[in-house]
Amino acid sequence: MRKGDEFAGKVALVTGGARNIGRAISRALAAGGAAVMVNANTSKDAAAETVKMIEAAGGRAALHIADVTDAGAVARMVDATVARFGRIDLLVNNAAIRAETPFEKIPYDEWRRVLSIVLDGAFLCTQACLPHLIKAGGGTVVNIGGLTGHKGALHRSHVVTAKGGLAAMTKAVAQDLAEHNITVNCVVPGTVDTVRGLPGAPVRPDHRASLPPAGRRGTPEEIAAMVRMLCGPDARYITGQSIHINGGGLMP
Repeated sequence: MRKGDEFAGKVALVTGGARNIGRAISRALAAGGAAVMVNANTSKDAAAETVKMIEAAGGRAALHIADVTDAGAVARMVDATVARFGRIDLLVNNAAIRAETPFEKIPYDEWRRVLSIVLDGAFLCTQACLPHLIKAGGGTVVNIGGLTGHKGALHRSHVVTAKGGLAAMTKAVAQDLAEHNITVNCVVPGTVDTVRGLPGAPVRPDHRASLPPAGRRGTPEEIAAMVRMLCGPDARYITGQSIHINGGGLMP
């Protein structure tokens, strides 16, 4: 099978697919031949633009607005994906928010919201997709982690906790789903050139000034390339792993 059609006949669901890394992943999987359901919660216009980009390149895509922390909304999103494209083979849990607040000032609602989107969202989406992945004869789940979950970060206790938990969840779910020929991995981006944080949140200067040994920030497309590889036929013996894409920012 040639590069460029490795996902022919397959269907992917990408949460948080509106922009940045999520957009790059959606486009990369579509470039491999997958039909892609692009999920967003509030970024409807950006998600619609992602769909247009995929279609302009000759791919197939659709948009579904859903809050991944709402079990009912997730179920409807999965049903809509199957109704539109017929199946689900690939799930990428990318939805996240990256709030920044000193620990002593974090409101409980903010703490819960960050953990809920990252962890509850991955749980709900994976569980809802599972019957379809099994029916397809196997499939792939890729969780999008974060360097902070392995290294720590100032003023992001909730994000560090959520991303660290996602890496642990990856191992646990990989064990449970291996018998169904489903691989589960976590791609961990380092410093990547994206729009950061919640809408309107200030950007700390050190985020832009600090660079890994590679001497530059990564690109969303470099993260997407790893996701595409893990979803492909050459990665069926890789599961339960956290794979770091960080220019040497962390060498575990």
